[in-house]
Amino acid sequence: MILLVVDTQKGCFNEKLYAFETVRDNIKRLIAVARENNVEVVYVQHDDGPGTDLDKATDNYEVYEEFAPRDNERRFEKNVNSAFHPMTGLTEYLQSKGEKDIIVIGVSTDYCMDATIKSGFEKGFNIYVPSYTNSTYDNPYFDKETAYKYFNEFMWGTRYAKMITVEQAIHLLKTRNSSNNEGTVLG
Repeated sequence: MILLVVDTQKGCFNEKLYAFETVRDNIKRLIAVARENNVEVVYVQHDDGPGTDLDKATDNYEVYEEFAPRDNERRFEKNVNSAFHPMTGLTEYLQSKGEKDIIVIGVSTDYCMDATIKSGFEKGFNIYVPSYTNSTYDNPYFDKETAYKYFNEFMWGTRYAKMITVEQAIHLLKTRNSSNNEGTVLG
């Protein structure tokens, strides 16, 4: 089991996100529980290139202060939506470690989270998405609450991921040493 933290960078993690305080607090809590239970926390950061809001030469590229990776925690970089795109090396890294179970948290629900969850599923990973650990902004087609609910309550759970509560995610993180998390009853 790993905890995958997607694009929680200063340039895109702010108060304009849907349910910002709840999402922030839940992400902080899951990172803390993972660390306390020796579950690897892996970060993915998005680089949109020079002169953008996510330029890796700027402070906006750095992970939001309250989630900052520790020196020994792995970081992967991407300039596409999916954290599992071949350019990142994440898939190979996880396969080399024999990891199959991934709790995915971060932003933005309708962009990088969606692409990461679907791609991870297609690569054979068991994807878990805890409620209110991802968020997004308004877009031209629907507001941020509708976007969040569409993906979390309709799209992902029907095929691509196991939708769980934060408490269920904490249980998984605490019992990750058991012989088989697949058999763990959530509830």
